[in-house]
Amino acid sequence: MTRVILFNKPFDVLSQFTDKGLEGSTRRTLSDFIDVPKVYPAGRLDRDSEGLMVLTDDGKLQARIADPRHKMAKTYWVQVEGTPDDAALAALRTGVDLKDGRTKPAKVQRIDEPAILWPRIPPIRVRKSIPDTWISLTIHEGRNRQVRRMTAAVGHPTLRLIRAQIGDWTLDALETGAWRDA
Repeated sequence: MTRVILFNKPFDVLSQFTDKGLEGSTRRTLSDFIDVPKVYPAGRLDRDSEGLMVLTDDGKLQARIADPRHKMAKTYWVQVEGTPDDAALAALRTGVDLKDGRTKPAKVQRIDEPAILWPRIPPIRVRKSIPDTWISLTIHEGRNRQVRRMTAAVGHPTLRLIRAQIGDWTLDALETGAWRDA
């Protein structure tokens, strides 16, 4: 029987079970939170990003979740610098040009600060003279640091990035650093 685990990855945690970086590194990994044999992450989430990761012991399911050819939607809550106007949101909806090509259209909207938000350690930088805004962004791709590059391309750098949903799986009320069986 296939095992599927949902994990709320904290900020500054590698999305792998071992740190193949520098010898003696103290960077946190999935093994600091999940002690379940033979499950593997279905996709990656950058060290400076937070939120939902799906882990499974089923290689085919893992590939279906991670491979952009299967077009599994991934929704992010993104705190951006400034307030995106309608033109910036429209650009995200139609696709933006990045160094590695044009992105596919995204579903995007301004949202209120998510109700289930936990404190980030360390907190984001705050500028009193520049407001920040939360948006919900849904993509079907998975390029390296894609969401961050997309928001920067429309003039609104990402301050905080939380993956809230992968396909039908959601964070719900899963505490940061906690996991549960799906």
